[in-house]
Amino acid sequence: MKTGLIIAVDGPSGAGKSSASRLLAESLGYRYVDTGALYRAVGLLALEHGVSAEDPTGLAALCDGLVLRFVPGPEGLRLLLGERDLTAAIRRPEVSQMASKVSAQPAIRQRLLALQRELGNGGGVVVEGRDIGTVVFPDADVKFYLDASPEERGRRRHAELQQQGKPASLTATIQEMAERDRRDSGRAYAPLRRATDAVAGHHRPDPHRSRGYDGPLYSCRAQVLMGAGKKRDRSSCNLKRRRVWKGDNQGDS
Repeated sequence: MKTGLIIAVDGPSGAGKSSASRLLAESLGYRYVDTGALYRAVGLLALEHGVSAEDPTGLAALCDGLVLRFVPGPEGLRLLLGERDLTAAIRRPEVSQMASKVSAQPAIRQRLLALQRELGNGGGVVVEGRDIGTVVFPDADVKFYLDASPEERGRRRHAELQQQGKPASLTATIQEMAERDRRDSGRAYAPLRRATDAVAGHHRPDPHRSRGYDGPLYSCRAQVLMGAGKKRDRSSCNLKRRRVWKGDNQGDS
């Protein structure tokens, strides 16, 4: 039985989807599902087993019998493969790039599609990714699409890497972000795109704050709580810009 709404949040890497989705889920008392972490897990395993991103058969074999689950931890959700905690390993830059490459393989997206739907089908969930509102849950009750310029997203990701003590060039980070955008938007199967019925939010730097995100998530919160799952177009949400969170985009996929 469905116990609440299915809320889809899509957008490119570094746009702040993870931070916004976690905060929205917390405010609604909903579960949060980071689907990008699932693709990162496959990317990590591909690197560890020497499987090429261009080898669909080898990648599919990695997914056969794959048991991934999210469990709560003191610092947020942890992603486990069996009893192995993958949470930190999947956030490495090389894993991010590999995840983007393997996610372009239709066989991988098909194998993870059932898992994503299983994680969200009961409702009462905020599901974040790149094709949630278009492929995974095309009939989601509420859809958002968050975006920002490649430069701004690159700066935010660079700051995150610096905070984690990982050396990275700002120029290289922005270039990697643009490259990932091309892969995610240009793949033949389930490309990154905004659903026609998604509410759009755009990151704009605040000159008075070092970090933050302006968007429609919280301006639609009351409608989410009161809408009883009814479909609505963008005009039914108050799109007045307001502060969604203070903090960085740690973990944004």
